[in-house]
Amino acid sequence: MPVIEELPAVKFERVGMHSHIKGLGLDENGKAKFIGDGMVGQVKAREAAGIAVKLIKQGKLAGKGILLVGPTGSGKTAIAMGIAKELGEDVPFVQISGSEIYSAEVKKTEFLKQALRRAIGVRISEERKVYEGMVERIEIKRTRHPFNPYIEIPESVKITLKTKDDEKTLRTGREIAYQLLELGIEEGDVIQIDAETGRVSRVGTTKEEEGLFFRKKVELPTGPVLKVKEFTYTVTLHDLDVVNARAGGIFSLLFGGGMEINDEIRERVDQTVKQWIEEGKATLVPGVLFIDECHMLDIEAFSFLARAMENELAPILILATNRGMTKIRGTDIEAPHGIPLDMLDRLLIINTEPYKKEEIREIVKIRAKEEGIELSDEALEYLAELGEKTSLRYAVQLLAPASIIAGGKRVEKEHVEKAKEYFADVKRSIAFVEKLEGMLR
Repeated sequence: MPVIEELPAVKFERVGMHSHIKGLGLDENGKAKFIGDGMVGQVKAREAAGIAVKLIKQGKLAGKGILLVGPTGSGKTAIAMGIAKELGEDVPFVQISGSEIYSAEVKKTEFLKQALRRAIGVRISEERKVYEGMVERIEIKRTRHPFNPYIEIPESVKITLKTKDDEKTLRTGREIAYQLLELGIEEGDVIQIDAETGRVSRVGTTKEEEGLFFRKKVELPTGPVLKVKEFTYTVTLHDLDVVNARAGGIFSLLFGGGMEINDEIRERVDQTVKQWIEEGKATLVPGVLFIDECHMLDIEAFSFLARAMENELAPILILATNRGMTKIRGTDIEAPHGIPLDMLDRLLIINTEPYKKEEIREIVKIRAKEEGIELSDEALEYLAELGEKTSLRYAVQLLAPASIIAGGKRVEKEHVEKAKEYFADVKRSIAFVEKLEGMLR
């Protein structure tokens, strides 16, 4: 049980690479705005993704998937995340890389089964004791990662929740701190925290939204902060699998670990969920499983995914690759994008194009705002030019070093130039190595 401690009355930063993505940025006619929901450019790809979302909502994409094809740094992950956001705020989004399935500890099929079931949610509503209110103040205490001293992780959080009639300050543990970071909770947001489980959900925001980051506008709650009300939350099928695997097993009693999650346990969970749905206690929330670098999957993995896509309980499968004709891993057969033809026939293919200078400028501006970095117009223009000559990711990566060089103040062009001197792009790095190799000939 998570620790929640009330304190007597007496900003954190969101720096995820795609934390600004709130949807596909389409208007009511399905046309892409140049800037919308954190998305910039890629008009054709976003409109195609919007059509795919409509097919999903109408149940016409069952047994099929989506393949995003384009060069590195062309927004494939952002579009996949945008599709998930368009399907709903609490729709599970699971992102893995094609190379992750190869492990000495877990079989490929078991890893994929777990990923698929983590991408299927079950929305449950019940009366719970909850803390609800507007976030007045939030302070996250960080500590060094126990296994990597160069990484900071949340240790605890002190949060003040306010209603029209009450105000409470809570100190909670690491579990809730992680959820607050993942959801991007900030001052002015209205949230609910389950007093028993510690599950956090965002209701909306009391602030007037501006710019790119739109959230549902809600009123300041009334009544006490701690109250009993209907609480809706989403768990995944994998969460339920784990709970059922641990319940009642002798190994769980003796060692505190869990039993192996086998197909029998999964079938039992599926039957229970179907019963909940029939009784009106829960609704199913199919999410998105996004597999990047899908050309790294082998013939066995593709065969498993093709069969899994036809299951009754299956998420939306989105694959992404930057390869053309390449060998299917595990065979000597060359195929488009390294994907077997029978799998390709099940996929809607969406192409993403390299970003143009004006698009790079807007994306850099978004990332600077998201990371709390003030940029001069000259520095922004210089970064846009760099992004066009090198890559979008290189331009974005220079933001944080330039901010350090500027001492946390406004970043000017000279700060970006200094950061560029310290950190090379790929072309300069290759030229540097080739020059050294030439000296040895």
